[in-house]
Amino acid sequence: MSTNVGKKTAGSLDMKQQNTGDTSAKRILPRASEGAYTNKQNLDYILKSGLAGGVAGSCAKTLIAPLDRIKILFQTSNPHYVKYAGSFQGLLNAGVHIWSREGMRGFFQGHSATLLRIFPYAAVKFIAYEQIRNIIIPSKEYETHFRRLCSGSLAGLCSVFCTYPLDLIRVRLAYVTEHHKVRVWPLIKKIYQEPASQSLSSKSYIPNWFAHWCNFYRGYIPTVIGMIPYAGVSFFAHDLFHDILRHPLIAPYSVLRVDDLDADDFEVEVQKTNSGKKIPLNTWAELLAGGLAGMTSQTAAYPFEIIRRRLQVGAVTNPLEHKFTSMPEMAKIIFHERGWRGFFVGLSIGYIKVTPMVACSFFVYERMKWYMNI
Repeated sequence: MSTNVGKKTAGSLDMKQQNTGDTSAKRILPRASEGAYTNKQNLDYILKSGLAGGVAGSCAKTLIAPLDRIKILFQTSNPHYVKYAGSFQGLLNAGVHIWSREGMRGFFQGHSATLLRIFPYAAVKFIAYEQIRNIIIPSKEYETHFRRLCSGSLAGLCSVFCTYPLDLIRVRLAYVTEHHKVRVWPLIKKIYQEPASQSLSSKSYIPNWFAHWCNFYRGYIPTVIGMIPYAGVSFFAHDLFHDILRHPLIAPYSVLRVDDLDADDFEVEVQKTNSGKKIPLNTWAELLAGGLAGMTSQTAAYPFEIIRRRLQVGAVTNPLEHKFTSMPEMAKIIFHERGWRGFFVGLSIGYIKVTPMVACSFFVYERMKWYMNI
């Protein structure tokens, strides 16, 4: 038996040497360094996973920044762009309109604030997911679909709470379409000085500064409600598609080869290296899993995102009659304006945006984890 194994291993190594110029040779990753992490509470592991998550999120957001600007203008019913909403041709026309009025910079208006938000957001999200998943699913025996869903949802809630004010500032910057440069600090002061929630300001025991500080969390409740299906479904679907693509029938085509594993033994130990690390998927397989996960999660959470965007820009759209609108009231307004379709305005753009964004995010994250040996 051992002789056969030795021949098999030698044969696979000979094939690798003979095919160094072939396409298959390009699919071989370098050997991961020894000492893979077994304790995910290790500070070095936490910092590296946070760095990988932050870089992954920044790359993904930069990739789709122009589409993100147009989507926000559609979602918030900006008077200059509402006529373009609802079709792919409208998407193109909106892009031409932005180009003619503001040039290339118009597609990236508010992007600096986006990067300031997305790096800590993605870092916290991936750190939280790794840590929460490690607690909820300590071993293979505890791994269920429900536990996977809960891990992703809780990770999303942690990241949103830490970075929501930055998201609101980003939306305000993206919403402004006038021909002048908007500075971040004056915008922050303006948001703080806007009318606070009456339910907070009317309470004598709540300080006035705290009520105004809550302006930076306008639309937070629908965000939290929407994050439960979005983050939960996103991570759950990504893991599920990973499992499908690692099936023994698909693995020879979807899993990368590494030089410390016999290329013919993909079915052994769910494609793990000798050090115990799971081998990453091919580029096409990783992008496919991430893209499908993004589309699934976007569909589940999109109505809540519409409500959140409208709440975030409420003080801008009607500055004279503005009052702190609740989530149910905003839902009624949206339904009165456009019916049930109003909750899915811009969803087609959302698909075009989310598919490459989530695919890029998971791809960069998984690759960075591999090369940093975590």
